[in-house]
Amino acid sequence: MFIDPAIVLRAVRIAPIAVVLLAGCADMKSKEEEEAAKNTFACQMSGERIVLRFDVLEVRLLMPAGDRVSLYQIPVASGVRFSNGDLELRGKGMDLQLIRNGVAVQLVDCKPYVAPPK
Repeated sequence: MFIDPAIVLRAVRIAPIAVVLLAGCADMKSKEEEEAAKNTFACQMSGERIVLRFDVLEVRLLMPAGDRVSLYQIPVASGVRFSNGDLELRGKGMDLQLIRNGVAVQLVDCKPYVAPPK
């Protein structure tokens, strides 16, 4: 079997370029991921971190213990209100509180979420 040296040389020249391009693509975020990141916040709740991701008609919470909870939007005249019957999130802007069994806990230091480095 004859292998043309010109083809081998071309492959050797192209391979590093392909590796760089593929590595760049691995770091690119999809439009959906970028949009979700804009709507995700990390807050402190009683000294522990809670992550909130706001989506259409719902908010998803990552609780300090690692539990994932979905709350569904309830129409209000002003601000936001989400509930699943057991847990409720209320507030206006970044002034938020989480209510369970009638006990409200203020969420403080809410900032846009930044994923930890890989």
